[in-house]
Amino acid sequence: MTAPGRRARLAMLALALSLIALAGVAGSAPPPVTDATPTRLVPQAIRLDDGRRFTLQLPEGYTISPAAQGLKRVRFFARSPDGRVFVTDMHDLSDNRRGAVHILDGWDAQANRFTRISQYLNGLRNPNSIAFHVDTQGRQWLYLALTDRLVRYRYRDGDTAPRSEAEVLATFPDYGLSYKYGGWHLTRSIAFAGNGKLYVSVGSSCNACIEKESVRASILEMNPDGSGQRVFARGMRNAVGLAVVDDRLLATNQGADHLGRDRPDEALYRVEDGADYGWPYCYPSGRRVLADPKFPRRRGCAGVPRPFATFPAHASALGLAYFAEAPADSDSDVNSAPPGSEIDAPRHQRLAGSYLVALHGSTNRRIGHGYRLVRVGGDGRPLGDFILGFQQASGVVGRPCGILAFGSDAFLLSDDHRGVVYYVRPTLPQATPPPSTSPPSTRPTPSSTGHTATP
Repeated sequence: MTAPGRRARLAMLALALSLIALAGVAGSAPPPVTDATPTRLVPQAIRLDDGRRFTLQLPEGYTISPAAQGLKRVRFFARSPDGRVFVTDMHDLSDNRRGAVHILDGWDAQANRFTRISQYLNGLRNPNSIAFHVDTQGRQWLYLALTDRLVRYRYRDGDTAPRSEAEVLATFPDYGLSYKYGGWHLTRSIAFAGNGKLYVSVGSSCNACIEKESVRASILEMNPDGSGQRVFARGMRNAVGLAVVDDRLLATNQGADHLGRDRPDEALYRVEDGADYGWPYCYPSGRRVLADPKFPRRRGCAGVPRPFATFPAHASALGLAYFAEAPADSDSDVNSAPPGSEIDAPRHQRLAGSYLVALHGSTNRRIGHGYRLVRVGGDGRPLGDFILGFQQASGVVGRPCGILAFGSDAFLLSDDHRGVVYYVRPTLPQATPPPSTSPPSTRPTPSSTGHTATP
């Protein structure tokens, strides 16, 4: 081959390789955020319908916007079997019977907000946690945790009010010291596991004391109909956030208030059957378990499990969500795509294999711990802050509470201070739109009045 021919052939080969490389770059997505990826938080302006303006800080490449407003003490979410979003509302900080369950409907993908908010139930005593379950006979149920009882209602797709009266499955002690004296814990939380069991957390009656009732400061296990109730784990002062990941129960727990500004740690536990997590005798601090001198016991703190993850003292760890990476051959993502979803299943990449935990914020605002969302690795390692700014120099602008995965690497976040539900999503690449939250047009139009509870 002549020299000019060789040069022409080499030039053509170089051009072909360049085109292949350009095609690969154009068709590839940005690399996922890994545990080693530094997270840079950038400010984003928030504008609420009531005129309030402030700034929150999120990871670069994420954005946040109000998806629902005008609520009260909005708490935890649940997906119905037909894919709609339900959320509890405790009305205010008092022990009251003005709580409600709302349906967030009519998702507007352009405005990134819900267009309809309707009451499914009202007149409730401090509704904190909600869950759906399909029994072995195929019947759908809505479960609701109130201060003094656990109830369930029959549910059918498209319902705008319960189809039955409340069925009481369990009752709980409903008295204790007021918030003024360290807080009795009036919230109850629930979660179903893959073994078909229902788990219910019941907080303590006090800041630190020897309880008279074994149900206090514990997590209960029972069958879906309320039978077979037993104490699954004890020694948790106030386990507000419950989640089941890979058939394993996890719980956030709030420590006592009398041990100083920086003790004890707030904790996330992998809950073991029969375990005693120490309260009021022991507490976690700096990955150790220490004895509370106010409550000595003969066996000390030997055998008290260490937390899976810890957070600053008094930060008030509440809601948590795990973002699983869907297998490549999976048709759905258990985090986000409900049965009947008409969109492609969301794929978590940036958050895959990690937890988000809502740190509600210290009751004593001068301490200033919490008021943020943090990320925790699948092995319990801290991965840093995810949202900052709910406490500012001018005061508290929000208190994060519940988290619900809502599209690829996206989620809903409740703020029970301002009654706002936020939608947090990546900006690039474009997030998969959240599943439709509106029932088909053949179903009844959501009610605007709700159903008064009859406990």
